[in-house]
Amino acid sequence: MDGEAWRAYASAPPDGTPVIAASEVETVRSVPVVSPRGEFPLLLVRVGTAVAAYVNACPHQYLPLDYRGPQILSADGARLLCTSHGAQYDAATGEGVAGVGLGCSLDPVPVHTDADGLLRFGRA
Repeated sequence: MDGEAWRAYASAPPDGTPVIAASEVETVRSVPVVSPRGEFPLLLVRVGTAVAAYVNACPHQYLPLDYRGPQILSADGARLLCTSHGAQYDAATGEGVAGVGLGCSLDPVPVHTDADGLLRFGRA
């Protein structure tokens, strides 16, 4: 995983594109980010005090993890669950940890929080 696979999406927003306020991510949140390039499927998850971001697309069928419903975070908050076929991914790293998720990973997306508390694409 090179961390840049998300840029291959035609709708990948340019660095600096605003997402939402970091404070709006309490657990997990699916956010379609609109830019001049189109709508990008972003998944945000609170991991301690940080926010991790991934392309909201399961690597098996490229359907959104929340395709069949919004309950995509395990009860302990440690795993993201694909509602389509049960793959499970570590919320902090995106690595597959169970089911057909083993050996796969979600595509990470770099985001940072700016001085105003807004999440933005790219590294600070």
